[in-house]
Amino acid sequence: MKLLLKSLKKLLILVLIIIIGYALFNFQLVNYGIAQLKGQVKILYNAEPIETKLSDSNFPDSLKAKLRFIHEIKKFAHDSLGLIVSENYTKVFDQKGKPVLWVITACRPFSMQDYEWNFPFLGNVSYKGYFEKERGEVELKRIEDLGYDVEYRPTAAWSTLGWFEDPILSNMLRRSEGQLAELIIHELTHTTLYLPGSVDYNENFATYVGEQGAIQYLKHKYGTNGTPYTNYLQYQRDEKMYGDYMIQAVHSLDSLYLHFPAHLHRVEKLHLKYKKISEIMAGINQLPLYHPQRYRFDFKLDSLPNNTFFMSFYRYRNQQNEFNLTPILTAHDLNQFIKDQKRIATR
Repeated sequence: MKLLLKSLKKLLILVLIIIIGYALFNFQLVNYGIAQLKGQVKILYNAEPIETKLSDSNFPDSLKAKLRFIHEIKKFAHDSLGLIVSENYTKVFDQKGKPVLWVITACRPFSMQDYEWNFPFLGNVSYKGYFEKERGEVELKRIEDLGYDVEYRPTAAWSTLGWFEDPILSNMLRRSEGQLAELIIHELTHTTLYLPGSVDYNENFATYVGEQGAIQYLKHKYGTNGTPYTNYLQYQRDEKMYGDYMIQAVHSLDSLYLHFPAHLHRVEKLHLKYKKISEIMAGINQLPLYHPQRYRFDFKLDSLPNNTFFMSFYRYRNQQNEFNLTPILTAHDLNQFIKDQKRIATR
């Protein structure tokens, strides 16, 4: 017995040494993880149950309707699509109109190749989030100093992949019914299936399920002649056309960079790069969209984007045509598609 206790004590000391050693050699990662955990806990601690908002006479009736709508979406996502819902979206966090999470993305300046961060359990990921904007600006500067194109912007929502109960963020309630349904189903898809180190697949899969799920839900609730359904179909047609155009832009830029002569100086590369980007952005204004004003690029007011802007579309949409090989006519079809993807992805 004494020998066993002595062995256990040695084992515990060894584990403690390994933990301390990991923390010392990965101080920045551990520090980042602690800061993110604090930010997430702060949001969860200050989130209020939906019932509290529904019984609050000062809370607008229009927003109460959106909260009930989210409850219906969750039920549909679980019952009809087979998504894991758990206790997600049962509380509301008041953002007071301000962003709560900022995300950094980065890309090589003359190659359509993302910069990636490595995280335990998640693997390589092509974005990094911060609840404190100033902390992210330090990392942004570090990546920028390495010579990468960078972008730092607020994000509307995120999934904790089942680690926490994801709350409704108050800014979500500004969305139309179709866009709100798409967002909720997108994030619940991440909770249902997420492959570590496979960002493009995860985001493309969630985008596809979110869009198709919203179509099926709106058809179920309003019918094919309902205004929310027809409005969302128009919105989705615009999104697909715009997204496909941006995927073509990624390939066009990639081809430009691959064919740069070896002797070309950086200044000349930058000139050709932004000449091509200018042509791409001008082309947006020629797309036959239902709502062109939503996507219009104004050369007088808007700054030209860099590679990260285009790669964000690639990250979320480059595999959409592969998914579209499976016709989705009913919620049952989408349910089966999700089951098939889970079986294939987890082999």
